[in-house]
Amino acid sequence: MTAPGGTVSAVGAGAPATLRRHPASLAVSVGTVAFVLLVVSVASAVTIGPADIRIADVWASVASHLGLGSTPLTPLRDGIVWELRLPRILTAGAVGAGLALSGAIMQAITRNPLADPFLLGLSSGASLGAVAVLLLGVGLLLPPAAFLGALLALGATLGLARAGGPISPTRTVLAGVAVSALAGALTSLVIFWTATGDSYREILSWLLGSVAGARWPAVAIGVGALVLIGIPLMAGARTLDAFAFGDTAAAALGIDVVAARWTLLLATALLTGSMVSVSGAIGFVGLVVPHAVRLVVGARHRALLPISALVGALFLIWADTIARSLFDPRELPVGVVTAIIGAPVFAALLIRRKTAR
Repeated sequence: MTAPGGTVSAVGAGAPATLRRHPASLAVSVGTVAFVLLVVSVASAVTIGPADIRIADVWASVASHLGLGSTPLTPLRDGIVWELRLPRILTAGAVGAGLALSGAIMQAITRNPLADPFLLGLSSGASLGAVAVLLLGVGLLLPPAAFLGALLALGATLGLARAGGPISPTRTVLAGVAVSALAGALTSLVIFWTATGDSYREILSWLLGSVAGARWPAVAIGVGALVLIGIPLMAGARTLDAFAFGDTAAAALGIDVVAARWTLLLATALLTGSMVSVSGAIGFVGLVVPHAVRLVVGARHRALLPISALVGALFLIWADTIARSLFDPRELPVGVVTAIIGAPVFAALLIRRKTAR
């Protein structure tokens, strides 16, 4: 059952059809194109805005800050590139990649096509932590407070799921729904009793998802989480392929199902919590992107995970670019844009899937 190279063979009876298609060369080609588009998109998105910035200016600013020469830009224009736009765009890319990667993994380990990174109550827990520190006036503590809130929500979800017996995908999903509802109610209660004046706008912006205030520390958190958590998760592609056949088949393939599921859930929660801590709750990225990528490259996670990360980064970079430029000088929370784009795209994917059957 195990194919050369450590991947799970899907040629046996009962194997999911999507695991039997799509040549590896297609995945390589799609991944290469997505990577090139990502590099071009980062440079191009920096040029969009009221200030007259060219792509050459972007490269000159980056090169000068990396010690590769002096910049011809004025201090103001260099600050716009290096201090304002570039960290925001890189944060959006990191968050998009992390959420898309987390969504693909959650859909695999729960065998639920509607799963997303916030399934375990992480978003609601992070929101509760973030709202608490915003109302206390200590915004500098927002990322650690949101991260801690996400971890507490995860602990509550997994504890509740395990209370009724061995952890299972169905029990985990139901526990996540319960914890999410409770954390959401507590967040609303805190806002109702304590929020005043302009704090409403700041809280609403975070709850809807935004990278407007992202600076280099946010980039460090997002990229660091991708490197330290995301890359090891990608290395678990064989295990995720095994889960596609069910727990019994995965165990027959030598997978310790319980340990693997706990490990993947915890790692995915850490990755999601890191992303939410710098961006707020941005919906639809982790739900829609893996489905769209799966249609192109198939369901083998060796290709699905890295390409989902690349496409997620692309999607959120351009969604944020639309959010900050479409109604300039006013700015939308990027979560509003992802919902406006993601909802009809997801509906189209559902219709296409029904038609294909």
